[in-house]
Amino acid sequence: MKILVDGGHRLSGRVRVDGAKNAVLPILAASLLAEEPVTLRGVPALDDVLTIGGVLQGIGLDLEIDPGGNLRINPGTSRLQPTAPDDLVRRMRASFLILGPLLARLGEVRIALPGGCAIGSRPIDLHLKGLEALGAKLEHQHGCIRMQARGLVGTRIYLDFPSVGATENILMAAVLASGTTFIENAAEEPEVVDLANFLVALGARVHGAGSKVIRVDGVRRLKGTSYTVIPDRIEAGTFLIAGAITGGDVWVTNALPEHLKPTMAKLREAGCEVWEEEEGGVRVRAKGRPRSLDIKTLPYPGFPTDMQAQMMALCTLAEGTSIITETVFENRFMHVDELKRMGAQIQIQGHSAVVRGVPALYSASVTATDLRAGAALVLAGLAAEGRTEVGGLHHLDRGYVDLEGKLRALGAHIQRREEWHSPSAVPDLVGSPQ
Repeated sequence: MKILVDGGHRLSGRVRVDGAKNAVLPILAASLLAEEPVTLRGVPALDDVLTIGGVLQGIGLDLEIDPGGNLRINPGTSRLQPTAPDDLVRRMRASFLILGPLLARLGEVRIALPGGCAIGSRPIDLHLKGLEALGAKLEHQHGCIRMQARGLVGTRIYLDFPSVGATENILMAAVLASGTTFIENAAEEPEVVDLANFLVALGARVHGAGSKVIRVDGVRRLKGTSYTVIPDRIEAGTFLIAGAITGGDVWVTNALPEHLKPTMAKLREAGCEVWEEEEGGVRVRAKGRPRSLDIKTLPYPGFPTDMQAQMMALCTLAEGTSIITETVFENRFMHVDELKRMGAQIQIQGHSAVVRGVPALYSASVTATDLRAGAALVLAGLAAEGRTEVGGLHHLDRGYVDLEGKLRALGAHIQRREEWHSPSAVPDLVGSPQ
C-alpha cells in the first residue's frame, strides 16, 4: 500500500481531530486497576489501540465496542494473569505501560522488552528504578522482565529525566501503594494530566499532575468510570501545518489551544495567521512562502519532538535557513534523506538539522521510517510539484485515523492505493469539492 499525493492544491475548510493516541494508551493500561467496568469515549481507531487492546485481552480483560462507538472494558479479576503476550508487547513500546498497573493489581508481572518506532534509544531504566523504589523486586529472564512485590509502599522518587512513560508507569503503580508517593521531576505533558484525571475518576488520590512534582496518596481499590479522552494535539498540529504548507486556510476543531501553544507560536513566527476560534479549535491562514525558524525540541511545555518532522517539512520551503535541534531522541532525523529526495536542502550537524529553504519541492517515491516521519512526507507531498508516493503506511496507521480522508475533505488530491506496476494504471486523483 502507498499514499499517492498530487501536490499544489490549497487546503481549506474544517477538520476534526480524534482522541489522543498518547493519552488513550496509558489510560487503557490503567483500566487494569479498576474493579468495575470502564467506558472510554473518544478512543481513536488506530493500530496501536488495537495492539494494546490485544495485550489487555491476553491478560484477561474483556473489551467491547458499544453501539455509540465507545470502548467498554470489563474487569476480569478472577482471570487476570501476570504474563503479557510477548508478540504484541514487542510490536509496540506503549505496551510496557501495563507494567505498573499489573504489578500493583496482582503483585507480579512478566513482560517482554518493548518495541516501537526506531527513533533512538528509549531506555526503560527509569520505569524499573521507580517501581523498585516502591518495593518491587526485578529479575531479567531471557529478553523478558519479571517484577514481584508483596505490597508496594509509597516513597519519594526522583526521575533523572522527565520521562513520560516512566512518570505514567510509576503513577499507575503508586495509586494502589500504601502511604504517599512523590514523583519529582515528573513529566508535565497533557497526556500525563489526562491519565491522572482518569485515575482520579476511578477514585485515586492524585495531586500536582502537570507540574514537576506529583503526589499520590495510595488507596485500597479503584471503581469504574466513564471518561472522555483529550483530543490529539499532535494530529491537530499536523493539520495546522498542512494548512500552512499549502498556503491554505484550515480550521482544526476538537483541538485544545492550551496544548498547542508551542506549535501555534512557531507557525506565527513563520508568518502564518493563527488564532483560536470562538466556537472552539484553532485556525491557521497562510499566504506565500513561510519564514525560516529556529526550533529546539524539549519536554512539555517546550516544542514537542512529535512535531519536529512535520515542522521540518514546512521549513524546507521557507525563505532563509532554519535550524532544528533535536534533544529528546538521538535518531529522529531519518526523514531527512527522504525529504532530500524531494529537493529539500538539509544538512545534519550533530543533533541539529540545517534546513536551507527552497522555492519548491518535487515529487518522488519516499518511505516513512517512523510515524511522524510519515506525516512529514505526506505534508511535503501536499506542497510538492507532481505526484508523490509515500510508502511505509504501517507507521502512519499507528497514529492517524483516516489521514488521507480528512485531507481530501480539505481539498487535497490524495488517495491510498495498492502498489501499481505501471504508472498508466494509476487513475487521476480527485479532491473533494470545496
